[in-house]
Amino acid sequence: MTSHLFAISFDAAQPVRLGRFWSGLLGRDMVEDPQDGVLVLPRADTDLRLRFVPTEQPKVVQNRMHFDLTSSSLEDQRQTVARALELGARHTDIGQGPEIDHVVLADPEGNEFDVIEPGNNFLAGCGFVGALACDGSQAVGYFWSQALGWPLVWDQGEETAIQSPNGGTKISWGGPPLMPNGGRDRVRFDIAPAADVDQHAEVDRLLSLGATRIDSAQDGVGRLVLADPDGQEFSLLTRGAWLDNGGTCRSE
Repeated sequence: MTSHLFAISFDAAQPVRLGRFWSGLLGRDMVEDPQDGVLVLPRADTDLRLRFVPTEQPKVVQNRMHFDLTSSSLEDQRQTVARALELGARHTDIGQGPEIDHVVLADPEGNEFDVIEPGNNFLAGCGFVGALACDGSQAVGYFWSQALGWPLVWDQGEETAIQSPNGGTKISWGGPPLMPNGGRDRVRFDIAPAADVDQHAEVDRLLSLGATRIDSAQDGVGRLVLADPDGQEFSLLTRGAWLDNGGTCRSE
């Protein structure tokens, strides 16, 4: 019994504008979200769906999640950076230093992402969106491995990573020291119970794995807000909300 990863959800001042940026950069279709905001759809069952929802809260700290985009060559890396800048991205400094080979950018609302240099063995075979790199403890890597039923593909020195059995984008956690929590997380997981599992039963299972409830809060219709063992918020969709969004989730 596991949950499905439905989407990576972004708070956005202008969801349509931000959705268009990521749709253009990733070469994917964007549609209206029946619940709220917009969705950038996967092209294959190993792609992550992206969800952009409206917020009035400004971004004040570095996100605890960011995408690592892969490159097949230095020219491919250059072209990805150029395309991102044309779509509205900008270079940003998060203290990376001049010695790094990857390029750190921010999307039009300041959400950080990296364009990785060619030859990165860890991301080999993962696709264009090679990883969702997260700030988090080893315990959180274990938690999400159990919650989603995705095997650990890296577990060394308190760094962990999981990946769908079907391959595709890895989700990684860098271990300590952890960044301070600047309030509500702007980038979060949206998950959904398996088709034959009641939401209440899935909440109980997630709590037994180490999740906590956030004051019984609802993140819009049909979304229960929980937090992982590090306090990172995520939303659990009801089956009704899942079906409203097309009834398809990221493959197990």
